[in-house]
Amino acid sequence: EKVTLVVDGTRFAVNPQIFTAHPDTMLGRMFGPGREYNFTRPNEKGEYEIAEGISSAVFRTVLDYYKTGIINCPDGISIPDLRDTCDYLCINFDFNTIKCQDLSALLHELSNDGAHKQFDSYLEELILPIMVDSARKGERECHIVVLTDEDTVDWDEDHPPPMGEEYSQILYSSKLYRFFKYIENRDVAKAVLKERGLKNIRIGIEGYPTCKEKVKRRPGGRSEVIYNYVQRPFIQMSWEKEEGKSRHVDFQCVRSKSLTNLVTVGDDISEDHEVIMHHPPQVDELDRL
Repeated sequence: EKVTLVVDGTRFAVNPQIFTAHPDTMLGRMFGPGREYNFTRPNEKGEYEIAEGISSAVFRTVLDYYKTGIINCPDGISIPDLRDTCDYLCINFDFNTIKCQDLSALLHELSNDGAHKQFDSYLEELILPIMVDSARKGERECHIVVLTDEDTVDWDEDHPPPMGEEYSQILYSSKLYRFFKYIENRDVAKAVLKERGLKNIRIGIEGYPTCKEKVKRRPGGRSEVIYNYVQRPFIQMSWEKEEGKSRHVDFQCVRSKSLTNLVTVGDDISEDHEVIMHHPPQVDELDRL
Protein backbone atom coordinates (compact mmCIF):
# COMPACT_ATOMS: atom_id res chain seq x y z
CA GLU A 1 0.00 0.00 0.00
CA LYS A 2 1.45 3.30 -1.08
CA VAL A 3 1.29 6.59 0.78
CA THR A 4 1.20 10.06 -0.72
CA LEU A 5 3.72 12.64 0.43
CA VAL A 6 3.17 16.29 -0.45
CA VAL A 7 6.35 18.34 -0.72
CA ASP A 8 6.37 21.87 -2.11
CA GLY A 9 2.97 21.29 -3.72
CA THR A 10 4.15 18.12 -5.52
CA ARG A 11 2.72 14.68 -4.70
CA PHE A 12 4.93 11.60 -4.37
CA ALA A 13 3.30 8.16 -4.19
CA VAL A 14 5.76 5.80 -2.49
CA ASN A 15 5.78 2.44 -0.77
CA PRO A 16 6.42 3.16 2.95
CA GLN A 17 8.46 -0.04 3.23
CA ILE A 18 11.42 1.73 1.59
CA PHE A 19 11.48 4.06 4.60
CA THR A 20 11.30 1.38 7.27
CA ALA A 21 14.58 -0.07 5.97
CA HIS A 22 16.22 3.12 7.27
CA PRO A 23 14.80 3.49 10.80
CA ASP A 24 17.33 6.17 11.82
CA THR A 25 15.90 8.67 9.34
CA MET A 26 12.88 10.90 9.89
CA LEU A 27 10.74 9.11 7.31
CA GLY A 28 11.85 5.75 8.71
CA ARG A 29 10.49 6.75 12.11
CA MET A 30 7.31 8.20 10.60
CA PHE A 31 6.35 4.98 8.86
CA GLY A 32 8.10 2.47 11.12
CA PRO A 33 6.69 0.23 13.89
CA GLY A 34 5.90 3.21 16.13
CA ARG A 35 3.78 4.82 13.45
CA GLU A 36 0.75 5.19 15.73
CA TYR A 37 2.78 7.49 17.98
CA ASN A 38 3.80 9.75 15.13
CA PHE A 39 2.84 13.41 15.50
CA THR A 40 2.52 13.85 11.72
CA ARG A 41 -1.03 13.03 10.69
CA PRO A 42 -2.48 12.82 7.18
CA ASN A 43 -4.75 15.62 5.95
CA GLU A 44 -8.39 15.15 4.99
CA LYS A 45 -7.27 13.54 1.72
CA GLY A 46 -5.05 11.03 3.50
CA GLU A 47 -1.88 12.75 2.27
CA TYR A 48 1.17 13.62 4.39
CA GLU A 49 2.38 17.19 4.03
CA ILE A 50 6.04 17.18 5.04
CA ALA A 51 9.39 18.93 4.55
CA GLU A 52 8.19 22.52 4.63
CA GLY A 53 10.70 24.80 2.92
CA ILE A 54 12.29 22.00 0.87
CA SER A 55 11.90 22.03 -2.90
CA SER A 56 10.26 19.10 -4.66
CA ALA A 57 13.28 18.73 -6.98
CA VAL A 58 15.67 18.22 -4.06
CA PHE A 59 13.25 15.84 -2.32
CA ARG A 60 12.94 13.77 -5.51
CA THR A 61 16.73 13.46 -5.56
CA VAL A 62 16.87 12.42 -1.90
CA LEU A 63 14.29 9.65 -2.43
CA ASP A 64 17.01 7.67 -4.23
CA TYR A 65 18.70 7.15 -0.87
CA TYR A 66 15.82 5.00 0.36
CA LYS A 67 16.05 2.82 -2.73
CA THR A 68 19.80 2.47 -3.27
CA GLY A 69 21.49 4.00 -0.22
CA ILE A 70 23.15 6.59 -2.50
CA ILE A 71 22.09 10.09 -3.54
CA ASN A 72 23.18 11.04 -7.06
CA CYS A 73 23.02 14.82 -7.15
CA PRO A 74 22.16 16.04 -10.67
CA ASP A 75 23.27 19.33 -12.18
CA GLY A 76 21.03 22.17 -11.05
CA ILE A 77 20.68 20.94 -7.46
CA SER A 78 22.83 22.95 -5.08
CA ILE A 79 24.91 21.02 -2.59
CA PRO A 80 23.98 23.36 0.33
CA ASP A 81 20.27 22.77 -0.38
CA LEU A 82 20.88 19.04 -0.57
CA ARG A 83 22.78 19.23 2.72
CA ASP A 84 19.92 21.07 4.44
CA THR A 85 17.46 18.47 3.19
CA CYS A 86 19.60 15.59 4.42
CA ASP A 87 19.90 17.23 7.82
CA TYR A 88 16.14 17.75 7.97
CA LEU A 89 15.44 14.13 7.05
CA CYS A 90 18.24 12.82 9.34
CA ILE A 91 20.16 11.29 6.43
CA ASN A 92 23.90 10.94 6.90
CA PHE A 93 25.69 13.40 4.61
CA ASP A 94 29.11 12.01 3.66
CA PHE A 95 31.12 10.89 0.66
CA ASN A 96 29.70 7.36 0.92
CA THR A 97 26.18 8.71 0.52
CA ILE A 98 26.52 11.69 -1.84
CA LYS A 99 27.73 11.41 -5.43
CA CYS A 100 27.98 14.60 -7.47
CA GLN A 101 29.93 16.32 -10.22
CA ASP A 102 30.74 19.43 -8.18
CA LEU A 103 33.45 18.05 -5.92
CA SER A 104 34.39 21.52 -4.66
CA ALA A 105 30.95 22.12 -3.17
CA LEU A 106 30.82 18.62 -1.68
CA LEU A 107 34.26 18.91 -0.12
CA HIS A 108 33.35 22.35 1.24
CA GLU A 109 30.43 20.85 3.17
CA LEU A 110 32.57 17.97 4.42
CA SER A 111 35.27 20.45 5.48
CA ASN A 112 32.70 22.40 7.47
CA ASP A 113 31.77 19.19 9.31
CA GLY A 114 35.40 18.37 9.94
CA ALA A 115 36.19 21.92 11.07
CA HIS A 116 33.29 21.87 13.53
CA LYS A 117 34.51 18.66 15.16
CA GLN A 118 38.15 19.77 15.07
CA PHE A 119 37.44 23.13 16.69
CA ASP A 120 35.37 21.44 19.39
CA SER A 121 38.54 19.54 20.25
CA TYR A 122 40.75 22.65 20.11
CA LEU A 123 38.28 24.54 22.29
CA GLU A 124 38.35 21.95 25.07
CA GLU A 125 42.06 21.16 24.82
CA LEU A 126 43.70 24.54 24.13
CA ILE A 127 41.37 27.53 24.42
CA LEU A 128 39.10 26.76 27.37
CA PRO A 129 41.96 26.43 29.91
CA ILE A 130 43.08 29.98 29.03
CA MET A 131 39.53 31.28 29.39
CA VAL A 132 39.15 29.57 32.78
CA ASP A 133 42.42 31.14 33.94
CA SER A 134 41.12 34.58 32.93
CA ALA A 135 37.81 33.93 34.69
CA ARG A 136 39.61 33.00 37.91
CA LYS A 137 41.27 36.42 37.82
CA GLY A 138 37.87 38.10 37.64
CA GLU A 139 38.03 38.83 33.92
CA ARG A 140 34.92 38.45 31.78
CA GLU A 141 36.52 38.49 28.36
CA CYS A 142 39.60 37.04 26.74
CA HIS A 143 41.86 37.98 23.83
CA ILE A 144 44.09 35.14 22.64
CA VAL A 145 46.85 35.42 20.03
CA VAL A 146 47.77 32.14 18.35
CA LEU A 147 51.49 31.81 17.64
CA THR A 148 53.30 28.91 16.00
CA ASP A 149 55.38 26.49 18.02
CA GLU A 150 58.51 28.06 16.49
CA ASP A 151 57.63 31.68 17.36
CA THR A 152 59.54 33.39 20.16
CA VAL A 153 58.51 36.52 22.06
CA ASP A 154 61.32 38.69 23.41
CA TRP A 155 60.25 42.16 24.52
CA ASP A 156 62.39 44.91 26.00
CA GLU A 157 61.30 45.23 29.64
CA ASP A 158 61.93 48.96 29.66
CA HIS A 159 60.28 49.61 26.30
CA PRO A 160 57.41 47.13 25.71
CA PRO A 161 55.22 47.42 22.60
CA PRO A 162 52.94 50.47 22.85
CA MET A 163 49.69 48.84 21.71
CA GLY A 164 48.42 46.96 24.75
CA GLU A 165 49.68 43.55 23.66
CA GLU A 166 50.60 42.85 27.27
CA TYR A 167 46.91 42.19 27.92
CA SER A 168 46.73 39.45 25.28
CA GLN A 169 47.03 35.79 26.15
CA ILE A 170 49.52 33.85 24.04
CA LEU A 171 48.77 30.35 22.80
CA TYR A 172 51.58 28.45 21.08
CA SER A 173 49.96 25.99 18.68
CA SER A 174 51.00 25.47 15.07
CA LYS A 175 47.99 23.22 14.44
CA LEU A 176 45.52 25.88 15.59
CA TYR A 177 47.48 28.48 13.60
CA ARG A 178 47.02 26.38 10.44
CA PHE A 179 43.35 25.84 11.27
CA PHE A 180 42.65 29.58 11.49
CA LYS A 181 44.49 30.21 8.23
CA TYR A 182 41.21 29.57 6.35
CA ILE A 183 38.44 32.15 6.64
CA GLU A 184 35.85 29.35 6.37
CA ASN A 185 37.32 27.71 9.48
CA ARG A 186 37.18 31.01 11.32
CA ASP A 187 33.49 31.28 10.44
CA VAL A 188 32.89 27.76 11.74
CA ALA A 189 34.75 28.61 14.96
CA LYS A 190 32.57 31.69 15.46
CA ALA A 191 29.45 29.56 15.06
CA VAL A 192 30.74 27.01 17.59
CA LEU A 193 31.55 29.71 20.16
CA LYS A 194 28.13 31.26 19.66
CA GLU A 195 26.51 27.86 20.18
CA ARG A 196 28.40 27.60 23.47
CA GLY A 197 26.89 30.87 24.73
CA LEU A 198 29.83 33.25 24.23
CA LYS A 199 29.38 36.81 22.98
CA ASN A 200 31.26 39.61 21.21
CA ILE A 201 33.22 37.02 19.23
CA ARG A 202 35.99 38.26 16.95
CA ILE A 203 38.36 35.99 15.04
CA GLY A 204 40.85 37.30 12.51
CA ILE A 205 44.48 37.98 11.66
CA GLU A 206 46.51 40.76 13.27
CA GLY A 207 50.11 41.86 13.60
CA TYR A 208 51.79 40.77 16.81
CA PRO A 209 55.22 41.98 18.03
CA THR A 210 57.63 39.14 18.68
CA CYS A 211 61.03 40.70 19.27
CA LYS A 212 62.76 44.06 19.01
CA GLU A 213 64.35 44.78 15.66
CA LYS A 214 66.34 47.89 16.50
CA VAL A 215 66.52 50.83 18.89
CA LYS A 216 66.26 54.41 17.64
CA ARG A 217 67.60 57.35 19.59
CA ARG A 218 65.32 60.35 19.59
CA PRO A 219 66.28 63.97 20.36
CA GLY A 220 66.58 64.50 24.07
CA GLY A 221 68.03 61.07 24.71
CA ARG A 222 64.70 59.24 24.41
CA SER A 223 64.87 55.71 23.00
CA GLU A 224 62.32 54.13 20.69
CA VAL A 225 62.26 50.38 20.18
CA ILE A 226 61.19 49.09 16.77
CA TYR A 227 59.58 45.65 16.97
CA ASN A 228 59.28 42.92 14.40
CA TYR A 229 55.60 42.09 13.77
CA VAL A 230 54.24 38.80 12.45
CA GLN A 231 50.75 38.17 11.13
CA ARG A 232 49.04 35.71 13.46
CA PRO A 233 45.43 34.67 14.18
CA PHE A 234 43.62 36.03 17.20
CA ILE A 235 40.39 35.06 18.93
CA GLN A 236 38.42 37.28 21.26
CA MET A 237 35.23 36.50 23.17
CA SER A 238 33.22 37.61 26.18
CA TRP A 239 31.03 35.87 28.76
CA GLU A 240 29.84 39.04 30.50
CA LYS A 241 26.16 38.71 31.45
CA GLU A 242 25.35 42.33 32.27
CA GLU A 243 27.53 44.07 29.70
CA GLY A 244 25.03 46.90 29.21
CA LYS A 245 24.67 47.58 32.92
CA SER A 246 28.43 47.46 33.45
CA ARG A 247 28.81 50.54 31.28
CA HIS A 248 26.20 52.62 33.15
CA VAL A 249 25.57 53.14 36.85
CA ASP A 250 23.64 55.60 38.97
CA PHE A 251 25.36 57.29 41.88
CA GLN A 252 24.28 60.19 44.06
CA CYS A 253 25.88 63.57 44.63
CA VAL A 254 26.55 63.95 48.37
CA ARG A 255 26.75 67.13 50.40
CA SER A 256 30.24 68.43 50.98
CA LYS A 257 31.43 70.01 54.23
CA SER A 258 31.80 73.35 52.49
CA LEU A 259 28.14 73.43 51.49
CA THR A 260 27.08 72.36 54.99
CA ASN A 261 29.15 75.16 56.52
CA LEU A 262 27.56 77.68 54.22
CA VAL A 263 24.13 76.57 55.33
CA THR A 264 24.97 76.91 59.01
CA VAL A 265 26.72 80.26 58.62
CA GLY A 266 24.68 82.01 55.96
CA ASP A 267 21.04 82.91 56.28
CA ASP A 268 20.48 83.81 52.65
CA ILE A 269 20.53 80.27 51.20
CA SER A 270 17.38 79.78 49.13
CA GLU A 271 14.94 76.94 49.63
CA ASP A 272 15.99 75.56 46.27
CA HIS A 273 19.44 74.81 47.67
CA GLU A 274 17.84 73.01 50.58
CA VAL A 275 15.94 70.81 48.12
CA ILE A 276 19.16 70.00 46.28
CA MET A 277 20.88 68.94 49.49
CA HIS A 278 18.12 66.70 50.76
CA HIS A 279 17.13 65.23 47.39
CA PRO A 280 20.38 64.89 45.44
CA PRO A 281 20.03 64.20 41.70
CA GLN A 282 21.13 60.94 40.07
CA VAL A 283 23.71 61.01 37.30
CA ASP A 284 24.58 58.32 34.74
CA GLU A 285 28.28 57.60 34.41
CA LEU A 286 30.09 55.26 32.05
CA ASP A 287 32.15 53.34 34.55
CA ARG A 288 31.01 51.48 37.62
CA LEU A 289 32.90 52.47 40.79
